[in-house]
Parts: sequence; C-alpha cells; structure tokens
Amino acid sequence: MKTVIGFNGSPRPLGNTGRLVKAVLGGAEAAGAKARYVHLAALKFSDCTACMGCRSQPACIQPDDLSKVVQDIFHADAIVLGSPVYMWQVTGLTKLFMDRLYPVLGPDYATRLTRKPKLVLAFTQGHPDGAYFRPYFEQTKAVLGFLGFTVTDIVTAVGTRASDDIEKQPEALALARAAGARLV
Repeated sequence: MKTVIGFNGSPRPLGNTGRLVKAVLGGAEAAGAKARYVHLAALKFSDCTACMGCRSQPACIQPDDLSKVVQDIFHADAIVLGSPVYMWQVTGLTKLFMDRLYPVLGPDYATRLTRKPKLVLAFTQGHPDGAYFRPYFEQTKAVLGFLGFTVTDIVTAVGTRASDDIEKQPEALALARAAGARLV
C-alpha cells in the first residue's frame, strides 16, 4: 500500500489550505493509499541552524518534532505540500519546513531519496488570477525537484480569503482529488 503524507503550512488547521491538502489526500485514499495529514503549526520545531550535522548522516540532529517527520519522508511514496501564498511566497512556516528538508541532500548535493517520492503542491491564494503567482509555483517545483521529489501537479485555489471560500470551488476540490489519485 502506498503511503502519502500531506503537510499543511497554513497557520489555520482547517482553513482553505488544510481543506485543499485533505482533498488531495482524499483522492489518494480513494485510489488505495494510506494517507496522513500533518499540520505544521501543531509541531514544535525551529529553523535550520546550519550546523551541518546532516552532511554526515541523512537526518537532522535537532531534537524536535520535525526531525521525525523528515525521516518519515524517506519512507513515503508521495508527499503533498500545501501553503497559502503570503507576499508572493509560501508561508514562513512552510519555508522553515522546506529548509529543514536539507538532510535529503548528501554532501555532494545528490538526493538521498531513493524512492523519488511524487509530490503535489497545493496553493491557496487571495488573488483571483490563477496565473498571477505561477512563476513562483514553478520555482518552488524546481527547488523540490532538485531535492529529489517528482512534482506531478500544482493545484491552486484562487480568491480564498475567508477560511471556507474553497468550499465554493468544487472544481478546485475535484482537481485536488484527481491529483491525489495520480499519486498512487
């Protein structure tokens, strides 16, 4: 059975981004995967300290919640990374998470991810134009590709300001479920 881990980088546990991530996970589960949802704001972790401990081993040496989660990524078949767009970027919380993925790179900057997990990026944005932040989404895809993930889909929900606006976008939720099914 395939394992899919979904990360919500929004401060809201079940706002638009959380619902979008859960829709992707729902599509993966419907296709037969075992899914797990992680709300990053509920974890206790700090930023990368550039200690370089992960250069000699494929693990972060910080004793916090995120060190264990990063280890789980090595065994996952697929990942979902969701974030609202803040100031043309992922949230600071999501960026901290991405920085802490440094252990997936070896000292030679080759990926240590032997499984090459598939990855869906799930973005919510208040701006109503779906193409507006596309260059940033593509850059994020390239960064995660460099780390060794295979980004299969970029799912976006636009005009999401109130915490439940995504519920008025059944087509975005359907696209998210379809992206989740493709992870399996």
